Amino acid sequence: MFRRVALATAAAGALIAGIVTALPASAATGGTGTGYLHTSGNKIVDSTGATVRLTGINWFGMETDNKTFHGLWSSNPWRGQLDTMASLGYNTLRIPFSDDALKAGATATGINDYVNPDLVGNSPLQILDKVIAYAGTKGMRVILDRHRPTSAGQTALWYTSGVPESTWIADWQALARRYAGNTTVIGADLHNEPHAEGTNPAATGACWGCGDTARDWRLAAERAGNAILSVQPNWLIFVEGVSCPSGGLSNVWDNDPSNDEDCGWWGGNLSKAGDFPVRLSVANRLVYSPHEYATSVYHQAWFDDPSYPANMPAIWDHYWGYLYKQNIAPIMMGEFGTTLQANVDKIWLQELLKYTGTGVNGMSFTYWSWNPNSGDTGGIANDDWTTINQAKQSIIQPYLIPPVGGGTGPTTSPTGPTPSASTSTPPAAGACTVTYKQDNAWQGGFQGSVTVKNTGGGTLNPWSATWTWPSGVTLVNGWNATVTQSGTTVTAAAPSYASSLAAGASVTIGFTANGTASTPASVKLNGATCA
Repeated sequence: MFRRVALATAAAGALIAGIVTALPASAATGGTGTGYLHTSGNKIVDSTGATVRLTGINWFGMETDNKTFHGLWSSNPWRGQLDTMASLGYNTLRIPFSDDALKAGATATGINDYVNPDLVGNSPLQILDKVIAYAGTKGMRVILDRHRPTSAGQTALWYTSGVPESTWIADWQALARRYAGNTTVIGADLHNEPHAEGTNPAATGACWGCGDTARDWRLAAERAGNAILSVQPNWLIFVEGVSCPSGGLSNVWDNDPSNDEDCGWWGGNLSKAGDFPVRLSVANRLVYSPHEYATSVYHQAWFDDPSYPANMPAIWDHYWGYLYKQNIAPIMMGEFGTTLQANVDKIWLQELLKYTGTGVNGMSFTYWSWNPNSGDTGGIANDDWTTINQAKQSIIQPYLIPPVGGGTGPTTSPTGPTPSASTSTPPAAGACTVTYKQDNAWQGGFQGSVTVKNTGGGTLNPWSATWTWPSGVTLVNGWNATVTQSGTTVTAAAPSYASSLAAGASVTIGFTANGTASTPASVKLNGATCA
């Protein structure tokens, strides 16, 4: 991405005009839980106490001069891009913004009016409203990320001479009020990648635990977090790390080891959070959110360790993993990404995701990024903003927990009670319809989605779809269902978080496969042949 640089010693990685009526709450269920979220030890839990794992993606642009999401200039409508994210299994959207985008009179640019006529004349905040509302219908959650004070670029501290701390906090409170009651928006990532500046002992950057109120990011996070919670006590507060706990770069030429310290990625060093924890006025609202990157961003010394990648878990433990492993607080890795051009990066991505754990009890994350125009990582989307980078997606896919309603479109409600098994009515032959879309293809494989609609008169609980492929076509992975293959028959069984399929409702099953691209044949829903 065009704004990350590395530290020399280790790595680096306006008040809102008017408060509008809150958008309707989405009351997301299943993959992203019910109601507002809070924490319990190292877990994020929903209003019923069920564990929730956020497995999301970043969609940037609102922090830039465009002041709105990038890719709105493409031929893929904004809703289509969200549809793809949800269908792939990303249940959370992290949205970077700058305070410039929140100012009265701010103008969104870089929008293809022909493809997105509903965005014509909309302000950045109005576009944000629409994206949040539609994401909610997909069952997704949203984390707002104050990425920069202005669109000019990132800053080591959370304030500048032009954007004082008072503006930073006031803008956050205004956003909290704007989305009050909308459970799609779950929290605030207070400031992106605070980091070191200046050479020790003359540090001028963000420190952790140093006690200087002008530089101590831990104290600033407390001030902003508590100010937000005073107007919106239901939000989670996401706090990133620093790069060097002192806030300054080491002077490697002074032969004074006392000035040298252990530095990490911008925003990625939470090694002092155990000794100096963030203290919030509302219990069970704190989530630590480190960033972690590959060699495509900066070639850290640990990538050259002879034991690589066996050395990496201890490094992650040191910088931030201990907070999770010692049950201190949840981890939501807010950014991690790679171009995947080097094998060392492929290994890194595989090992990092393995470290986060599988299933609902694993650490949460939001991948950087959806955008293909992130200079040092690329994206999940290819340059057309429509097809996807399957090499990356295949590594991430096993760790994704799809949102309820993901891939089914805005007309399918992700909410409401799950009917009991007694309401299930097996459909007669022809009581379902099917549509197939080939989403992508490459040498030796392809990606597609099968949408099955229940046209019968009763709810199916559980539901199960089957189809056949020609000999030689083999399943790689699937989503929005438990997808398996036996011989030439593929079975997509209802996931536990969306076991029922009401009359008139549809489900979209996504998959990747090896072999020649082929249309699924003999599609059936609970044994009934689909038209």
